[in-house]
Amino acid sequence: MRIHHLNCISSCPLGGYLMDHRTPGLLTRGKLCCHCLAIETGQGLVLVDTGFGLRDVHDPRSRLSKFFLTLLSPEFREEMTAIRQLERMGFRAGDVRHIVMTHLDFDHAGGMDDFPQASVHLLQQERDDAVLQKTWLDRQRFRPQQWGVTRANWQVYPGSMGERWFGFNAVRQLNGLPPEILFVPLPGHTHGHAGVAVRQDDGRWLLLAGDAYFYHREMDTDAPYCTPGLRMYQTLMEKDRKARLANQHRLREMRRRHGSEVRVFCSHDPLEYEQLSGRLMGTPAAPQRQPVSVL
Repeated sequence: MRIHHLNCISSCPLGGYLMDHRTPGLLTRGKLCCHCLAIETGQGLVLVDTGFGLRDVHDPRSRLSKFFLTLLSPEFREEMTAIRQLERMGFRAGDVRHIVMTHLDFDHAGGMDDFPQASVHLLQQERDDAVLQKTWLDRQRFRPQQWGVTRANWQVYPGSMGERWFGFNAVRQLNGLPPEILFVPLPGHTHGHAGVAVRQDDGRWLLLAGDAYFYHREMDTDAPYCTPGLRMYQTLMEKDRKARLANQHRLREMRRRHGSEVRVFCSHDPLEYEQLSGRLMGTPAAPQRQPVSVL
């Protein structure tokens, strides 16, 4: 399988250096990526998360909450949406047969409508919470305006069934997808939050841990560290603090024990994204040198 790393529109949070430890000063907005994957498989193209989509770019106020638009001020560039980057690489929207969601927060789910024929895979608890929208924060983070086209294509999975995988429980394969792509439940940020593991051709795994953590040094096995701004943001967004911190601990332990077998990375850390993609996070994917053939 061929794996492509995409930044599907950066967010620019208030706080500058307190957020990303890269931006000079505190009054300048920081910059975080939205790390998604595009995977070429024998079952077609698979997206892991979608970032912001075309409709978010063209009419953000009708799709996103005023609270998060103010807090994060996303860098709405059409060429950075998943659909436009895939087109640049030689794909078409119809080539995307499956979308695997870590969770349904607005900055991960906005591009689903750009792929109306795709099957969307997510944990049942995430679907239930997003639809119910019990709290004020749920109504800000889960945006039904982003799901209108694909809702009929959702496939949901219980978060309590599956196998052991590098110290994690209830890890499972997904319907219609190859066994090299797995759901790894990582509740905490949301109740139905999950990581997505992808086995590379060399046998090693990539684990996109979604929003289980936000800053690369949180995975330091000796002295974990998170920037003050991102630590505050994670506290704001967490649904289950105990579970979130426990899963961070388990991710660090997996890295310590199995770092040569599994490469873990999160959705929003610029350094991790640039290391894995080989390009700056503000640069769209390059055209492919060989013609694209998707079954």
